[in-house]
Amino acid sequence: MVMKSSTSPELTQFAEDVLAGLGSTPKQLSSRYFYDDEGSRLFMEIMKLPEYYPTRAELNIFEEQKGSILGAFTKGAKAIDLIELGAGDGAKTAVLIEHFLAEGVDLTYSPIDISREANDVLEDRFTRLFPGLRIKPHTGDYFSVLGNLRSESSRRKVLMFLGSNIGNFQQDKALAFFRSLRSVMNSDDRLFIGFDMQKDPRVIIAAYDDPGGITAAFNLNLLTRINRELGGDFDISKFSHYAQYRPVECAARSFLISREKQTVTISALDRSFDFEQWEPIFMEISQKYTPAMIEEFAAESGFAIETEFFNEKDHYTNSLWRPS
Repeated sequence: MVMKSSTSPELTQFAEDVLAGLGSTPKQLSSRYFYDDEGSRLFMEIMKLPEYYPTRAELNIFEEQKGSILGAFTKGAKAIDLIELGAGDGAKTAVLIEHFLAEGVDLTYSPIDISREANDVLEDRFTRLFPGLRIKPHTGDYFSVLGNLRSESSRRKVLMFLGSNIGNFQQDKALAFFRSLRSVMNSDDRLFIGFDMQKDPRVIIAAYDDPGGITAAFNLNLLTRINRELGGDFDISKFSHYAQYRPVECAARSFLISREKQTVTISALDRSFDFEQWEPIFMEISQKYTPAMIEEFAAESGFAIETEFFNEKDHYTNSLWRPS
């Protein structure tokens, strides 16, 4: 299959991944493409929902344990470069930065996001909130940016991957992700990851199927993006969002369900895809974790757990790793 020419390597990769996903059985789409500008805006709305506890849990950790977090980040280091992967609106990170600056920490902040609009909004907000902060946003792929940053300074880099976004990866891909991060880190750097722990299934499923339909709109937006960027003709009204949680696997999953038998054509792929009525497209996994799973991830990807910060009420942790 030869695809029509694209305007950028990223668009070419998007087209290739859509072709592979919709051509597979069962059909699937990669959650990495949720976060165009509209997707980023919708996710910021999701984070404000009362049902979406991960944001609240992590914010509580930062507010209540910011002093201990600062001590762990700066232990043995005079200055740090705080690098956040997929920063969103930065509301939680702002709590840490405000405290770090108040304590006189020599700090730079570099958010990395695939959405330029999200980075621009964040830079404008943080420039106003923290006039003395050195902020250096980067738009693009995490590993390309991190590879360039690795030799930029000898300061300790603290990489932050918050919001339990690691849960969007299948376990083998999560391990590969951690190993890739390890490959672009120096021995004195640190990795700070949010993990959503296993808990009451009823609490989990409510977080991924809110009654206001914002999570549904977030998932459906990927079909809109395919229409806009790849010339698709998805009729969004003919698909519905469905979420489930499987406690044995500690995993929430979301799908888009074809409400009728239909054919969708994507001009950039020069290809049509047939859907049976009630056929699903697998969209996203949201993995939940046990302490043993976190320990195994760290050990198998070249890290050691230095310390952890827990929110017992919401069964959530932020784990600080060092290269082993």
